[in-house]
Amino acid sequence: GYYHCKDCNIRWESAYVWCVQGTNKVYFRQFCRTCQKSYNPYRVEDITCQSCKQTRCTCPVKLRHVDPKRPHRQDLCGRCKGKRLSCDSTFSFKYII
Repeated sequence: GYYHCKDCNIRWESAYVWCVQGTNKVYFRQFCRTCQKSYNPYRVEDITCQSCKQTRCTCPVKLRHVDPKRPHRQDLCGRCKGKRLSCDSTFSFKYII
């Protein structure tokens, strides 16, 4: 998902966008790290393999433009904010468009 805070003019991307399957309806908003206002993404797209360009692939090495070692910001995520369980421990591609 692609996000834009209109107040701070900050843009960010997130792989943790929880949508109704088959639609762009977002279940949980994300919070701007500067002003703490919540936003829906202005654009949602499939997470695709950088090698074969498929959503669900069988490539032995998956290239990603996001860093999987970067910690998930629970304090900015509408799904796991205030909860003990983080999105990154329950992450599943079946919930992402």
